[in-house]
Amino acid sequence: MTRVWKWNRPVTVREVLEDLQQERSIAYTTVMTVLDNLHQKGWVRREAEGRAYRYEAVSTRAAYSAALMNEAWTQSDNPAAALVAFFGMMSPEQREALRDAVRMVQGPEETPAPQNPATENLAAENPAVENPAVEKPAVEKPAVENPDVENPDVENPVGENPAAAGGETGR
Repeated sequence: MTRVWKWNRPVTVREVLEDLQQERSIAYTTVMTVLDNLHQKGWVRREAEGRAYRYEAVSTRAAYSAALMNEAWTQSDNPAAALVAFFGMMSPEQREALRDAVRMVQGPEETPAPQNPATENLAAENPAVENPAVEKPAVEKPAVENPDVENPDVENPVGENPAAAGGETGR
């Protein structure tokens, strides 16, 4: 896939073969089999050109990477913690690229939080330090399953446990 993405246009088996042969010895049939397998899996589409095919990527490398990240993130039992851990693994350059991407998604009407180099350096050295320049993901609190049980995350206008205020406790 790297070779197909590299050209960003439909390629033949021969083109991929010649490119790969600059680095190592490889057979034409091996490249043909790999491209055919990629076609069968839906990674590339192909169009006949004479007796050969031209193969083209179905999606971009960036879209593929995004899909992998999304899949890993959604499979986490704690997505917010997974993101925090992921951000903690990033280099300063990667964090800047992330900020740029967030600015592109948000658009010009939203202004990013001011950057504080001292806080960012602390955050880079210690992932436990909060960085106000990095937007935190929203974490949804679970709904109350049983309204008779006090939940400290749910505001109670009376300030008491509903059961203690004379509410019904049995059902």
